[in-house]
Amino acid sequence: MNSGKLERLIDIMKLLRSREGCPWDREQTHESLKKYLIEETYEYLEVVDLNDKSRMCEELGDVLLQIVFHARIAEENGDFNIEDVINGVCDKMIHRHPHVFGNESAETSGEVLKKWEEIKKREKGTVNQTSVLQDVPNNLPALMRSFKVQQKAAEVGFDWTNPEDVFAKIREEIDELEAEFKKNSSSGMEDELGDVLFSVVNLSRFLKVHPELSLTQSTNKFIGRFEQVEKCAAEQGKKLEEMSLQEMDMLWEEAKLKMSQNGKTAK
Repeated sequence: MNSGKLERLIDIMKLLRSREGCPWDREQTHESLKKYLIEETYEYLEVVDLNDKSRMCEELGDVLLQIVFHARIAEENGDFNIEDVINGVCDKMIHRHPHVFGNESAETSGEVLKKWEEIKKREKGTVNQTSVLQDVPNNLPALMRSFKVQQKAAEVGFDWTNPEDVFAKIREEIDELEAEFKKNSSSGMEDELGDVLFSVVNLSRFLKVHPELSLTQSTNKFIGRFEQVEKCAAEQGKKLEEMSLQEMDMLWEEAKLKMSQNGKTAK
């Protein structure tokens, strides 16, 4: 089955895992490699945001390496191999696209997604929607997981009817958080803060803005403005830790204006 460059990568990994190979590679397990798969995936997403095509190619190679690495470990354990991985996903794609490989029809992406979820439920033998919610991986970033869980709940109509209701819910949750803050209740604040964040994620669905991507953008924007503040302070011969909050806030407003004039988003 293996041919060309993929076969070369598989052979390289086989050698690295052998007695004649690399001690570090031989020591790795599915568990020890988890962090690397996550890191490589996020590094690829970063270069997608930068629209850096050459680095996208490189980072996809790093992701592929992790897949081949895991498949090799599984083969050594007698569980499955890279052929099983590829054949499995091919069979899945054919089965979940009956409008392409079968006689069914789907004219819109919405119809495709609905059909996909129906087929997925049949494959997994899902008996209720709670099981669908529970199938959303715990290892996903919290914002992403809550977004997907809410999407799954909305599939059966368990959802708000309009954004105004969600705005009202956010205000209600903030009031409840403030009440716990005034009581100095650590557990209460943790619980209510979670409810605030969950409600904001709900709003993001209505606004059709992914919360994970939106927060990443805001974090990067903060870093950019902070960099400008630090540069301005240095130009004045000052260190941030020696300045008052009022002085830093003035530089912050200047940074917002400067970044806006440079064509960057500033709000």
